[in-house]
Amino acid sequence: MWSRQYGADVLAAGSELRRRRPGQREVPKVEAERGLVVDDSEGRFCGAVVGYEKGAVTLEDRHGKRRVFPLAPAAFLLEGRPVTLIPPASGRTVQPARTASGSVAAPSARAKVARASRIYVEGKHDAELVEKIWGDDLRDVGVVVEYLEGIDDLQAIVKSFSPAPGRRLGVLVDHLVAGSKETRIAASVRSPDVLIVGHPFIDIWAAVRPSAVGIAAWPDVPPGQPWKEGVLRAIGWPPEVPSAWQRILRSVTSYADLEPELLGRVEELIDFVTVPGSA
Repeated sequence: MWSRQYGADVLAAGSELRRRRPGQREVPKVEAERGLVVDDSEGRFCGAVVGYEKGAVTLEDRHGKRRVFPLAPAAFLLEGRPVTLIPPASGRTVQPARTASGSVAAPSARAKVARASRIYVEGKHDAELVEKIWGDDLRDVGVVVEYLEGIDDLQAIVKSFSPAPGRRLGVLVDHLVAGSKETRIAASVRSPDVLIVGHPFIDIWAAVRPSAVGIAAWPDVPPGQPWKEGVLRAIGWPPEVPSAWQRILRSVTSYADLEPELLGRVEELIDFVTVPGSA
């Protein structure tokens, strides 16, 4: 990351910033409110305001890196225009805006061209849950998520994708536990440009914390019975899978509503397909 060093007078090299010339537009003053995202005046660091003290403001970028900058006139850019940051009227320390996954939110930007690398998930519900929690992060790095409607043909799917160093593939699998069909299928795919990870739950529904949907636990469904329908009978919900899923999805508002076994695996896939050199 870029760093900046300041001398005794940070404006010495640009005295015109200290004196407003006749007819010159005054640089607006903006309170350093919670979640405000700005660039430094040289465009070398972009981050959200997280605090200030003794005439300086602290910015934190989306990766959690922090830099301290003097609260000097016209020292920052807000949506590309110079501004002077001032402490909030309340004097409180502010926190950065964050996405549903807990990452520091990136500033608004034009849509990015999608990478060649992809993330595949098993089904539509998996894809919708990933979008709800990681959608902002994925758009920021240009990664597309697609669903497969099962992984029985995973070998053929991977071969058709043609993975390569600049075209990586990450796959999220349900019920990836010792002895399962999913584990045997995943083991049959071998490529340094493919990463297959999974969670232990038989269905993505169970990766949602029970407390988030108002139940004590996800019920056990006897083998041989459709899992979703068995769950709905056991918890007393109407036997309509689509509406039940929408009810579950609405209950999820942040990463805190998901089990850690899913959180870690999705973050691992995002890291894999966005590694430097991956298109």
